[in-house]
Amino acid sequence: MAMATLARSVLVTGSNRGIGLELVRQLAASPRPPQHIFATCRDASGLRGKALQELAARHPSIKLIQLDTVDLPSIRGAMQTVETHLEGQGLNLLINNAGVGSQATLQSVDAQEMLATFAVNVVGPLQVAKEFLPLLEKAAKDAGTEGLSCSRAAIINVSSKVGSIGLCLGVLEAPMYPYRASKAAQNMVTRCLAEELRDKGILCAAIHPGWVKTDMGTEQAPMTVERSMQGILEVLGILSQETCGAFLDWEGNRLPW
Repeated sequence: MAMATLARSVLVTGSNRGIGLELVRQLAASPRPPQHIFATCRDASGLRGKALQELAARHPSIKLIQLDTVDLPSIRGAMQTVETHLEGQGLNLLINNAGVGSQATLQSVDAQEMLATFAVNVVGPLQVAKEFLPLLEKAAKDAGTEGLSCSRAAIINVSSKVGSIGLCLGVLEAPMYPYRASKAAQNMVTRCLAEELRDKGILCAAIHPGWVKTDMGTEQAPMTVERSMQGILEVLGILSQETCGAFLDWEGNRLPW
């Protein structure tokens, strides 16, 4: 029943496909779903948001909101829309899932691809966290509980273990310079946020979803997105002070930075 009471309000970025879409689906289908599931993506009303639109039509708790994580006016517009829906209450859980992959090798990589990947995978989550911070602080303050949890206030950044400097996995097989470097940088952002926001009652952690069958992960991946998201929702349900600032996988195992 961990996910039954995960959080009263949840916002997921990049929720039109893959991991984000499945997270929204499982949250909405849980025995006691969040009152508000803010499903955001760049093209919420267009063709790319079709699966999400169909899901929202079946679940009144899902609110579709346009949010482009690399466009500051878009983030601020989304924040105002969310604030209106919340009617004076705070936002409990922000899941920064929007991201881009990159297969660039040492031979093929260029500055433009490095910068574009960093914009989405590092600057994006940081800007979203910064703009939604007042709503997260409000949730933490109004919770009436001590300690850290996703039901009080939390920022979860979807990361990847290929961004682990300690592991430095499979570089020869999959160099992915822009993606690896951007996820390592994103992990540092998560650690900094955790240190800075802990005393405000906001938990921050990084989660590696595993290698999952999605557009980004491809069909070669060994795990279904359904199984990964089940695991992630279980892990989110048990996060606490002890796991604030942690880098965990979808089964709750700690990963080296």
